[in-house]
Amino acid sequence: MRPRGLRVRLVLAFVLVTVIGAVAAAWASYGSARGSMVDEAQQRATDEIRRRVAAVTADLTYPPDQGALDRLRAAVGAPALVTYGSLSSAEGTGLGLLTGELRAEVRDREALVFQRVTSDEGPRLLVGTPVMRTSVDGARAPSGIEVYAVRDLTPTQQRIDASAEAAVRTSALALPLAIVLALFAAGGVLRPVRELGGTARRLADGDLDARLRVRGSDELAELSATFNHMAAELQDSVDELRRMEADSRRFVADVSHELRTPLTTLTAVAEVLEGEAQRMTPDARESTLLAVEETRKLTRLVEDLIEVSRFDSGTASLRREQVWVRRAVEDCLRARGLLDQVELDAPDDVTAVLDRRRLDVLVANLVGNAFTHGRPPVLVRLRADDEQVEVTVVDHGPGLPEGGRHRVFERFYKADAARTRSEGSGLGLALALENARLHGGDVVAGDEPGAGARFVATLRRFPREDT
Repeated sequence: MRPRGLRVRLVLAFVLVTVIGAVAAAWASYGSARGSMVDEAQQRATDEIRRRVAAVTADLTYPPDQGALDRLRAAVGAPALVTYGSLSSAEGTGLGLLTGELRAEVRDREALVFQRVTSDEGPRLLVGTPVMRTSVDGARAPSGIEVYAVRDLTPTQQRIDASAEAAVRTSALALPLAIVLALFAAGGVLRPVRELGGTARRLADGDLDARLRVRGSDELAELSATFNHMAAELQDSVDELRRMEADSRRFVADVSHELRTPLTTLTAVAEVLEGEAQRMTPDARESTLLAVEETRKLTRLVEDLIEVSRFDSGTASLRREQVWVRRAVEDCLRARGLLDQVELDAPDDVTAVLDRRRLDVLVANLVGNAFTHGRPPVLVRLRADDEQVEVTVVDHGPGLPEGGRHRVFERFYKADAARTRSEGSGLGLALALENARLHGGDVVAGDEPGAGARFVATLRRFPREDT
């Protein structure tokens, strides 16, 4: 599993690099010290053997006898072996480590030869050297005497082991130091990143004035400057969009209010014409009734737009009163001639403190949507508990369009893009949702198993004490 946090990765990388560097340095130092100690021990042993051999060979007579070999062996020090032809003098343990290959190399090279070996007793240094004779003319030649010595390298190995332990301790001590340094370094590197994240969250929460402080001239400073430029551009764009939205809402509100007065006059005229329609010719009557219907639709649209503008401007408010909810729903349906066309499943004893007019608008829009976009029978079901009132409207139409579960509450949303004109204003469900939220509730759309679309409106039954 790879670490995912940036801090963790930075700390691990810093610790890894530091520890690897410390280990490499410690073991390089150990390797150098080890080689130096071994070379020093070898050099000291071979120099001592040369010196002792040279001190005795000046007094030797040739050919040497057994006594001469014994004196030379004693001068070299045990464990040692001195040979001359068939004569030999040996003393000490470990002489069995002297191999035939070592002896052959001494004879062939006619020079001092050494070899390091490991035995059961520990590391040993094997040294072999021929004794050279110097003639009257100064020429040197092998005398036939060979000297072999075994020297114990255990003290040197102990010093090497102590050096290795020191290297291990140095590497181990580097780990906590590396962690501390890594935390400080990661903190310094991640501080601008944390500030960037905090400022981005402030922007996301709506604080468009949030900016970063630009420090220095490195890559992080360049990133901060770029972020500030982006935030400034975003603020300008949002301000422009807000201005345009405010202008649009003001335009809709102004136009709606300006249309209200002439539409009131047109509605009055339309009602007069509707009363005289039966005395008109068929063509005139059809045109008159069409004009009356369209005038009423336009009036409803203007009223809906005025209501929307109240919600947008934040001036919409509740006029709460004690309401018998079933009776209010029946009055809503009766006023629109739908009481006999809707199946009402509601208890008689449910009361709530609500805005009766807004409850009427909510139920009318949900039921009207069920008849417009669904098919009868339409069911209105009322349920309540101690906290809220739930109004459910179910139709038996095709159900919600694919992907339209949330979009149906958008203003002027049409499930069928080819349908350019509908019976309603396209604002009914949006207004139903706004009225439910004004009551501290919500409207949720879905499909009813075995039926069509289902809309569930929840309203807070009683106002909170602080409202």
